[in-house]
Amino acid sequence: MSSFKEYFNKVSKNEFYKKWLKDAWPYITGAILLSLFQIVTLATTGNPWGVSGVFANWGAWIYEAVGGSVDKWYYFSSDGAQATLNNGFLNDPGTMRNLGIIFGALLATLLASQFKFKKIKSKKQVFAAVLGGLLMGYGARIAYGCNIGALFSGIASLSLSGWVFAIAMFFGAIVGSKLLVKFFM
Repeated sequence: MSSFKEYFNKVSKNEFYKKWLKDAWPYITGAILLSLFQIVTLATTGNPWGVSGVFANWGAWIYEAVGGSVDKWYYFSSDGAQATLNNGFLNDPGTMRNLGIIFGALLATLLASQFKFKKIKSKKQVFAAVLGGLLMGYGARIAYGCNIGALFSGIASLSLSGWVFAIAMFFGAIVGSKLLVKFFM
C-alpha cells in the first residue's frame, strides 16, 4: 500500500500530469475538441451528435428486457428506430458515445482529484434536482433534442432551429435560475 502512495505522490508532482490531467484546459481547446468530435461523429455515423435520444433507446431496451414491447409505440415505429433497437445496446454508436461521456467524465474527475460526495442540504434540494432533471428530460424529448442534439449539432449543421434553440435556452436559463433562487435556495 505504501508503494501505491509513493507512486501516486510521484505522479502528482509530474509536470505532464499537472498540465494535461490535473489543471483545467483552456476553453478554446475544449471548443476545438468538441468541433473535431462532431466532425468525426458525423463522418462515421452519418448522424450529428445527440445524447438524449439514446436515453430513450436505453429505456426501450430495459422495457423489452423485462418483457415489454415498444414495437407499436409511435416513437419507435420507424424502420430506423426498429433497426437501432434490433441491433442492440452495445452495437449502437450513440450508446458508445454516451458511455464514453459518462466514464470519461468520471475518469477526468478522478484524475483531477475532484471527485467527492456532497452532503444533501435539504429535501428541497433533492426535490429541485429531481424535478429539474425530469423537466429537462421531458423537454429534450418533446423538442427532439437536448443542448447537444438541438443546439450544438443544429448550429454545426447550419440549421435555423439550432439558433432558435440557443435563444430559447438562453432566456429559459435566465427564468430557471431566478425560479431556482426564489424557491429552492
